[in-house]
Amino acid sequence: MVLAVLVPLLWRRTHPLLAVVVAFGILTIIDIVRILTESQGQLLSSISATLILAYALFRWGSGREAVCGLGIILLWLGVTYLADPMTVAETVAGYAFFLFAATLGAAVRYGTRVRIRDIDQAKAREREQLARELHDTVAHHVSGIAIQAQAGRAVAVTHPERADAAFAVIEEAATRTLNELRAIVGVLRTSPEAALAPQPGLAEVEQLATDDRARPCVTVEVVGQFDDLSPAVEAAIYRLTQESITNARRHARQATQVSVTVVGDDKEVRVTIDNDGSSGGVSRDRIGYGLVGMQERASLLGGTFYAGPTAEQAWRVEATLPRTGMSR
Repeated sequence: MVLAVLVPLLWRRTHPLLAVVVAFGILTIIDIVRILTESQGQLLSSISATLILAYALFRWGSGREAVCGLGIILLWLGVTYLADPMTVAETVAGYAFFLFAATLGAAVRYGTRVRIRDIDQAKAREREQLARELHDTVAHHVSGIAIQAQAGRAVAVTHPERADAAFAVIEEAATRTLNELRAIVGVLRTSPEAALAPQPGLAEVEQLATDDRARPCVTVEVVGQFDDLSPAVEAAIYRLTQESITNARRHARQATQVSVTVVGDDKEVRVTIDNDGSSGGVSRDRIGYGLVGMQERASLLGGTFYAGPTAEQAWRVEATLPRTGMSR
């Protein structure tokens, strides 16, 4: 009979309710027979096994299985106390042991679920961050490549020298794209120390400016105080500016000028990007994930973000970020 109680332990994880039904069912039948025959004697060697089954029921069983199994366990306890009368203290202690095993199983189950949920949330945040980085870096350069390729095809026959210039820009943009892709892949493949690698900052923002030959022409003005600016804020300023320029190239093809202004004071940094293209054909749906990513970057740093048409029917992107980059 002891083996009949111990064997169900083999499937306590895969079929916890079945294991409880088999083990406690056998014990209940034995106790009923003892009551009818008025025989004495307890299966003390099976007590530890029954506690393990009570734990397993709440650790790996579903809610319905736990309720059904608990009812079977309580029924067996009532029957076994009739077969072997005990004092009130002993009866309470017996119930307490099984309830403790069940509670422990439920607690471990809950803790495991919380840990899995936290891991899933961390993975989701990493995916969102990776999506923003890919969108803000690769899409920016690929957009420039596409525009220069179109320009090169248009002037290849009539102005070969201008086509050569377009091809040079394409080559430079393709090289930058490849380098940034390699950097992102390197961060994913290497240890966490790779996260300490230098991030783009204000110096890189100024490098986004272009000359009059490129359309749209990008001008960058940086004024104010930027000492001890948080690296996260500098990186956000660069990504916001980069994505805004990309959107102007994609969705405001008639734009000829993109003006970038970065103003810093002792509390915050304000970034404003204006383009002179018509905003009539530009919408959040068309821009897609670009605005979502920019909004997320500003919010994570405790800042504000706005993107929309201006009074002159142009398009403006404006973000205000705290210098310290503290999240709200």
